[in-house]
Amino acid sequence: MRRRIVALTVTAAVLAIGLFGIPLAAVVARYLVDDERAELERIADVAALTVSADVARDRVPRELPSVGEGAVLALYDVRGTLTLGSGPAVADDAVRSALAGPIVSVNSGPDMIVARPVVDDGTLVGVLRAARPAADAYQRVALVWLVMALLGGVAVGGAWLVSRRQAARLTAPLEAVSRAARRLGDGDFSVHAPRAGLAEIDEVGTSLDATAQRIGELVARERAFSADASHQLRTPVTGLRFGLESVLDAGEAELRAAVRTAIVSTSRLERTIDDLITLTRDARAAPGPLDVTGLIADLESEWHARLASVGRPLRVSVPAGLPEVLASEPAARQAVTVLLDNAAVHGQGVVTLAVRDLGVAVAVDVSDEGPGIGSTAGLFDRTVGPEGHGIGLALARSLTEAEGGRLSLTRTAPPTFTLMLPARPGDDDGRPGAPTSHRR
Repeated sequence: MRRRIVALTVTAAVLAIGLFGIPLAAVVARYLVDDERAELERIADVAALTVSADVARDRVPRELPSVGEGAVLALYDVRGTLTLGSGPAVADDAVRSALAGPIVSVNSGPDMIVARPVVDDGTLVGVLRAARPAADAYQRVALVWLVMALLGGVAVGGAWLVSRRQAARLTAPLEAVSRAARRLGDGDFSVHAPRAGLAEIDEVGTSLDATAQRIGELVARERAFSADASHQLRTPVTGLRFGLESVLDAGEAELRAAVRTAIVSTSRLERTIDDLITLTRDARAAPGPLDVTGLIADLESEWHARLASVGRPLRVSVPAGLPEVLASEPAARQAVTVLLDNAAVHGQGVVTLAVRDLGVAVAVDVSDEGPGIGSTAGLFDRTVGPEGHGIGLALARSLTEAEGGRLSLTRTAPPTFTLMLPARPGDDDGRPGAPTSHRR
């Protein structure tokens, strides 16, 4: 980036100097040549005035006046014959033109020539020719151009130095922010981007600091939850499994059946723990197709006996031909499990688990016949009980939103929670609603 800034700045300086300097150089050259020509004309005027009186009296001056350094003077009579000075023996084009008219200023070969008529009382008595090498004027032009080129080089050099300094001032804080971003990507959430005194770059650094803080807090909460769930649940579950397996040696058929049932329940609990730990890891697989019907059937078999043991029936309603849902099975399972557990612990009467086809999504409603929820303030806030076992509605909502879905309380009395999961695009083909299956 630094090289690009320097290159662009130097290019802009060169273009600006070129667009301004080239026309200026042409104007300066024209001015210097015209000034040289005007000086030669002045020399010719002074010399003509000096010799005009002698020429008018048919006297040939002894010498021409020395009125200009580097100028060569020659005096011609009205017939175009050289009478005094240095010049062509016979009048050249400039002298002949001056004999026929006003002063003539031309370039002839390597010389700049001015031919001025010599007049006395209105009578043409001769022509004074003044010549000077044109190279003198061109040397002056070259010298001025050289000075201009040197000044242009100094300007480009100054632009290069300033651009390097500005590029360093602009890129250094950006490089610091880039390093901080790499540290954040490597898992260092304590990064702090330095401030550069530039509002735009400092705003990026502030946003990066805030992002690092939020990600750090989120990861800390999720890791704490994973550790707490593993520590609080895995140890007693493992002990329960070992104890139940040891009872199998008793040999009583009824006891064996009960123990086998308990082992199945324990396996399901271990699967729940594994699901929760998987969902709280940093790297998770992309959501794949979810068999909602199979998931609901599995949850029904798991929760029917538990609710029946406390005298509460479970009603399940699942329509046929549900669209394919894009969601993680562990996430959906744990979210619905939280809703069923919430209905079992805090609700009353029949627990209803109903699935609805919304076309672009599939809705799962969990309700009971309890008195309702008085206040919804903080309903989905994360709270941890004194025993540290609470998963809560906050986890269910976070799992749902991570899959692109939504969890909300759609009715307060009787309480009804609705979980919506996105369907695969294109599954909504405008088909009429399929018949619904009801199980009790």
